[in-house]
Amino acid sequence: MKSVLISLIVACASVLGAPPALADTPHGNFELRLDGRYDFHTWIWALASCDGDCVHVQAIPQPIARAFPYAGDARLADGRYTLAVDVPDGLRCGNVYYGATIPTHDVYSWDATTRVGVLTSSFDAGCDGNPGTLTYPFVLSLM
Repeated sequence: MKSVLISLIVACASVLGAPPALADTPHGNFELRLDGRYDFHTWIWALASCDGDCVHVQAIPQPIARAFPYAGDARLADGRYTLAVDVPDGLRCGNVYYGATIPTHDVYSWDATTRVGVLTSSFDAGCDGNPGTLTYPFVLSLM
């Protein structure tokens, strides 16, 4: 009886005393919080499983006015997901609501555990006509 009680206490202590672990990016809906990008939209990312070590990203703009949804597969390597997409309106010039938009090649890279990352957005000709690359930090928050 005494050994059963001790075993039970040890088992409970090992479960209750374990530190909470952060999970890898689960599937579900996430708010994409971009810091510093000149845009009036917020984004929802719907993440679903795909073949291999990846998640399928469906990006949904809020509001949908003057924005294009995009989708792609984010691959997992060395604890980071990477998603590369071409966006027809990734760079906004002049008036954020009615100004010109310029296509960008956007690469999102984020830590699978913390869901903190960086967006690298490249364009052939920016608002000033010159090619360039801009970077923005972001966080994915489970909704």
